[in-house]
This record gives sequence, structure tokens and C-alpha cells, in this order.
Amino acid sequence: QVQLVESGGGLVQPGGSLRLSCVADREILSFYNMAWYRQAPGNQRELVAIVTVDGRTNYADSVKGRFSISRDNAKRTIYLQMNSLKPEDTAVYYCNRDVAAGPLFAWGQGTQVTVSS
Repeated sequence: QVQLVESGGGLVQPGGSLRLSCVADREILSFYNMAWYRQAPGNQRELVAIVTVDGRTNYADSVKGRFSISRDNAKRTIYLQMNSLKPEDTAVYYCNRDVAAGPLFAWGQGTQVTVSS
């Protein structure tokens, strides 16, 4: 079973930036469309951004123009650059396969992002 480890979260003021990373424990990410998800308290987990195996990206309307997903297959890592953060971006962020493309890996522990003044 693939292990995914997310990092890079923290407390940031509105308008600030963070860069999240997701590292897999084996060289497998290059074979899959990957995604970032987030879950805020009391809400369902939602899809935030997708990066395909050939580098195409897609974003939820709520983050379009502010977030950027990328991948470095050699480093077994998926990134999420988050700019112009808003309080409503506060959530635990997770990476995983694109749910539309096949069964998910086991969820990692996620990384907490809190946007507050």
C-alpha cells in the first residue's frame, strides 16, 4: 500500500501564501493522475486540484487563479502552491489519486492550513 505524507501547512494571515508537499514512499506517482483535497470541520472532503500524468491541471472554481498544482516525479512529490489565501481555505489538506481515475490510495495524515488574522 502506498504511503503518502503531506507537509507544509501552518497558520497564515489572509492574503498570505503556503506551499504544500506530498511525498510518496515509492516511485509510483508518475503513473497516476494526482490531486489535492481538503476537508474543513463539519464539511465533506472536497477536490481542490488535479494534475494529470502529462502535467495538465484542473482546479475547483473556489481556488482557480490562486492555487497551482505541480508534480516532480523524480522526487515522488506533488506540490500545491497556495496564494492569496482566504479564511475559507482553512482545512486539512490531503493528496491522493484523482478519484475519477481509479481507486484511492490510503489517506495520509494530511496537513492543517489555517488562514486567520
